Amino acid sequence: MTATIEETFQRPVGELLRGWRERRRLSQLDLANRVEVSTRHVSFVETGRSKPSREMVLRLAEHLDVPLRDRNQLLLAGGYAPIYSEASLHSPAMLAIREALRRLLKAHEPYPALVVDRWWNIIEANAGIALFTEGVPAELLKAPINALRLTLHPDGLAPRIGNLPAVRTSVLATLHRQIASTADPDLQDLYDELRGYSGGECTDLATAAEVVVPMKLRHGDHDLSLLTTIATFGTPLDVTVSELMIESFFPADEKTAEYLRDL
Repeated sequence: MTATIEETFQRPVGELLRGWRERRRLSQLDLANRVEVSTRHVSFVETGRSKPSREMVLRLAEHLDVPLRDRNQLLLAGGYAPIYSEASLHSPAMLAIREALRRLLKAHEPYPALVVDRWWNIIEANAGIALFTEGVPAELLKAPINALRLTLHPDGLAPRIGNLPAVRTSVLATLHRQIASTADPDLQDLYDELRGYSGGECTDLATAAEVVVPMKLRHGDHDLSLLTTIATFGTPLDVTVSELMIESFFPADEKTAEYLRDL
């Protein structure tokens, strides 16, 4: 489970900052040069000999590319109030964001597109999502639907994916990079779950001929080829918005495009 705010608060801010620095594979000298302070100051902050100001915590977090959710936790650990809001996507303050997302999803039809949160739970989707949910057991479609679980579960899309080993490898590699970036234990649990699914052994993507890995999906009597892209919001100041990802699927060939348009 994700560490609670109380658990994070109990850990000194310097210890948390050192963890993020090591996760980013930076030396104290590297970080000091980026923040334009002395290596001695970075060392004193990490060991607790010096209490960083609110501004220093934020500067260090920015140069360590710490997610907004965790920047709030760093501030709390340093004795400061969080500065990044975390509004519900259903709150009035998020009305403009929700409307923008729905317009974006609608404009992408007839091709599938969906919005997921940090843990790959589907928040919004357009009508094209039926391409993936058709015939899937109701158990996997209970809210919140997890996009990665839906893709790789033996009762989900997996039996219909013609190149499952390559897709499985790509999904797990993406998730592994996200875990390395965020240190999120819930994502680690999801990763362990997906790795435990039977079938579709991982393959070496380094030897693949494709520039990107398409999803070869069987739909009825048709073999489709889909490419996917991920987009995020630029310069967000809200935790919820910063963690949203828009995944859009595109036909990788004209045959697929024509079929989806007719469908």
